[in-house]
Amino acid sequence: MSAAAPGTKAGGWREQAPLIFPALMLLAFFVVPFGLMIAVSLFERVAGGFYQPVLTTANYARFLSLFFGKILVFSLGLSALVSALCLIVGAPFTYLLTKLRRKWQVPWLVAMLAVLSLSEVIIGFSWSTLLSRTAGLSNLFVSLGLMDNPDAWTPGFFAVLAGMTYQAFPYAVLVLYPSFSRLDPSLAEAARTLGASPLRAFFTVILPALRMALIATFIIVFVFALGAYLLPQLLGRPEHWTLSVLITDQAIYQSNMPFAAAMAVFLVVTSLSLVLLTTTLGRKGRAA
Repeated sequence: MSAAAPGTKAGGWREQAPLIFPALMLLAFFVVPFGLMIAVSLFERVAGGFYQPVLTTANYARFLSLFFGKILVFSLGLSALVSALCLIVGAPFTYLLTKLRRKWQVPWLVAMLAVLSLSEVIIGFSWSTLLSRTAGLSNLFVSLGLMDNPDAWTPGFFAVLAGMTYQAFPYAVLVLYPSFSRLDPSLAEAARTLGASPLRAFFTVILPALRMALIATFIIVFVFALGAYLLPQLLGRPEHWTLSVLITDQAIYQSNMPFAAAMAVFLVVTSLSLVLLTTTLGRKGRAA
């Protein structure tokens, strides 16, 4: 018995050894920077300078102001709207995708991955061209007789919403795809046997059976959209800027690092809380 203990302990260390490097990387590139960011968010800004280590909660109190409160509400509302649109379009799209033969599913999945390979800069300039007056969709509508004169739809809220939804849509499909693929086909068949139309069966049987996956997808897309930075700048006006854009503006152009750090702390805490909520829902879904 005494000889087995050292071997067991050595075996335990060997099993945990591969986790040491990721743990060190997490400590060096997340825990330490996040701790410094929290510390800076509690410092006081110095007029004409940078900041001084005087503990204050004034930076967080500025969230209660009308101007920054509007930006916060706009960022959260825009992220929720992007998530809702991705679910409204992505759920039926993914369901129909899983009904195709495997050889037809692969090109669609490759197309989704191809969109993910595009940078925000490429997506932003592509949508700005597509919605422009000179080379955009309005010229096509004019040629079809649907409009009298071409019009520019960017910069504007619609352009920001369209660009962010386009960028987030593949994430929604790829997250929903495993759940729809594992769905028991007998559920839809039973609903059809009882007289339900395909559309009614989808909304009353399929979607309720996958409610946990839908909620998790909504949260994941919400977190992704909450961190949008380039698209609101490229496709929108200053009133369409998100919290991420404002953080950069405060840190670089306004030289208000403490307030920028406070907003960044809020953004990170919100994202981590939503990710934790997604993990909890996933565990409950597997337990059910």
